[in-house]
Amino acid sequence: MTDTPWHDESIEERYTPAPLLEGKVLVLSGVGPGLGRALGEEAAKMGADLVLVSRTEKRLEKMAEVVRSYGRRALVVPTDITDEAQQAALVERSLEEFGRVDCLLNNAFGIPPMDPITQIPLEKLRAANETNVFAPLRLSALFADALAASKGSVVMINSAVVHSSQPEYAGYKLSKGALYHLAQSLAEELGPRGIRVNSVAPSYIYEDVNKGYFEWLASEAGTSHAEVYAEKAAPTDLKRLASPSEVARAALFLASDLASAVTGQLLNVDCGEFHA
Repeated sequence: MTDTPWHDESIEERYTPAPLLEGKVLVLSGVGPGLGRALGEEAAKMGADLVLVSRTEKRLEKMAEVVRSYGRRALVVPTDITDEAQQAALVERSLEEFGRVDCLLNNAFGIPPMDPITQIPLEKLRAANETNVFAPLRLSALFADALAASKGSVVMINSAVVHSSQPEYAGYKLSKGALYHLAQSLAEELGPRGIRVNSVAPSYIYEDVNKGYFEWLASEAGTSHAEVYAEKAAPTDLKRLASPSEVARAALFLASDLASAVTGQLLNVDCGEFHA
């Protein structure tokens, strides 16, 4: 079961894309199912050309087909974003292809074991921080000259886990909390160069991975998918969960000129679960 009485499918029917990113080039790391795909597709709908980045070329090629179906250009760059040589090559290829970069979307992430933090092996925590913190830092630094030239921006895809105190989320919160503070530091450092740095914090996104997770929770508890959904949506003001497209559009607002005076901010996209 994938639909519930609480999930409002009419939202997509009401939405009409606007050319907010026309003429802009976005670099998207972490291309994959769910939010990664939605970020690429929604950006293309808004008029952006994209540099698509992940380790898996086959996945990148599928995303490139989607981008091109909207009449936009797509450059596929298979990259391990924790590797310094590949980071530098990504910057070089992006500028060779497009001559400019207007936004860096740091969407790639890694999740350490969901155990109390004192029980997580340090190598697992280090691996998560390499992807969730150090790679965004390094990519932001490497793209800074290009972003300064375009008066562009960096958008960090964070998580509402930064607001949580549940023990099983502690390892993930460690890296996402560091990413939050990194974004603020970069906003202050890069701001004089005209570069904006912001963060987006979604809670549960109603996409295929979480739909499968809800099915598993339901089977373990002997309940239904709809009951699990209702439980996860109950803390929100809207009593529902955001879709990948909704989260993507909020993130892309921060990449657009509508947000030209917005920097150093964390935008919760969680249907009102947390109030900042």
